[in-house]
Amino acid sequence: MNIVCLDMEGVLVPEIWIAFAEASGIPELKRTTRDEPDYDKLMQYRLEILREHGLGLKEIQATIAKIDPLPGAREFLDALRRETQVVILSDTFTQFGMPLMEKLGYPTLFCNELTVGPDGSITGYKMRCEKSKYTTVRALQSAGFETIAAGDSHNDLGMIQASKAGFLFRSTAAIKAEHPELPAFEEFSDLLAAIRAAL
Repeated sequence: MNIVCLDMEGVLVPEIWIAFAEASGIPELKRTTRDEPDYDKLMQYRLEILREHGLGLKEIQATIAKIDPLPGAREFLDALRRETQVVILSDTFTQFGMPLMEKLGYPTLFCNELTVGPDGSITGYKMRCEKSKYTTVRALQSAGFETIAAGDSHNDLGMIQASKAGFLFRSTAAIKAEHPELPAFEEFSDLLAAIRAAL
């Protein structure tokens, strides 16, 4: 029994924080887990910038409403879900991810939760569990599943390396150079073929 675990941002949809950085004109918000492996450090940095600029959930959700899945992502996901179980493992937040899940046909999403003040300011965040992608893959394996994983960032490496087959998808040159043992793909058709071969 197989289950495919996919990262969301950079794999199926554009990076939300990069889109918001461009919409808000705040280039500092372009930092992602591709640049900063320490997620807590990255989020504290983002929240501080939001506070400085008086921005909250409403403004970010307005940007998310305009984001569409990457070209070919919905078709890739539909093809994959016809053949096996798929779960999206993301370090994003329910308040960011759910509008995008609608555009992807409502696949299962495991992510985190923002804490939001009455005025709509983002006051913090709650992680589902530590090293959530790796921990979730291990939990699925303990429930009798063999996992196949794909992602693009530092925070995806744990789930990719712990799976029976793991792939980098549209990752950075630096991450690909650090992990030459991981097959790396740029096109959905190639990733789908690799996953099918591993099923």
